[in-house]
This record gives sequence, C-alpha cells and structure tokens, in this order.
Amino acid sequence: MAALNRKKIPKEVIAVFDRYVDNNVRNLNKPFAIKMLQCEFGLDEDQAETMFKTFDKDQNGIMSIWEFELFFQCMGNCAQEIVHKFKELDADGSGKLDVEEAKAGLQKIQTATGRGLVDKEIEFFIKTTAGDDGVIDLGQFTNLLYRLKLYKAPAPK
Repeated sequence: MAALNRKKIPKEVIAVFDRYVDNNVRNLNKPFAIKMLQCEFGLDEDQAETMFKTFDKDQNGIMSIWEFELFFQCMGNCAQEIVHKFKELDADGSGKLDVEEAKAGLQKIQTATGRGLVDKEIEFFIKTTAGDDGVIDLGQFTNLLYRLKLYKAPAPK
C-alpha cells in the first residue's frame, strides 16, 4: 500500500482534540465539539455554536480532526483576543458586525509595514466575508482575520 502524502497534524491540535474523543476516533459529534470549544477556548455557548457551524465544512454535524485543525489555525490560542476584538467592534451588541461596524474595524487594521487598508480593500474584504444577510458573525470574522494574516491590528494603548 502506498504511503499517503498527507500533511501531518500538529501535536498541539491532536492533544486538545484527543481529550474529547473515544477510542481514537478522529470525529466529535456536535455536543462534544461544542463542549471542547467552550472548555478549551473559553467560548460561551453561542460563540461555540457559531464556530462549530463555521468550521463544520461539510455540514454533517460532526467536527473532524481536519475541521478542528482549520479552526485551530484560524483561532488557536488567540480565541479570547478575537472574541474581545469582535465584541469591541460590535457597537450595537447584536452579535454580528454590520457593514458600518466592519468598516470601522478594518480602518484600524494596518499592514505589517504600517500601511492602513484603503477603502477599496475594506469593501473587498467585507464583500467576500459577509454572509447572505450582509453581516459578519464571529466565525466569518475569525476567517477574515486569518485571511488578513499579513496585516496586524495596532497595539493596544
């Protein structure tokens, strides 16, 4: 049998995931995945539900080790920072960013060289991130931050 040429899953991803699986099965049913997201990343129930929905890519109600790895790459150990930033931008407390809230947040983001995003870039990122309802939820925001990995938010004052 030919060896599979698969990318190796990082040990820290496996270590977290394995605390919640039985018999080395690399899948978590939704309730166990939600519990893991709450316990390991400090998400509340609504946030964990949103993240599960975002990263359950095949929408089968199960989080595979590969879907969890994608979540971990996007949010990882920065979960609380991302949630805090999202809440900071969510001026009306709706749990979603409307276009104006998203624009205000992206106007503060700078590239690694210190350049701010121009309006055209901001419009592009909002258009390619927002759902059909025109707003950005926590999961979409997390994906956006991951896409903007070449950019960084200004240091807190």
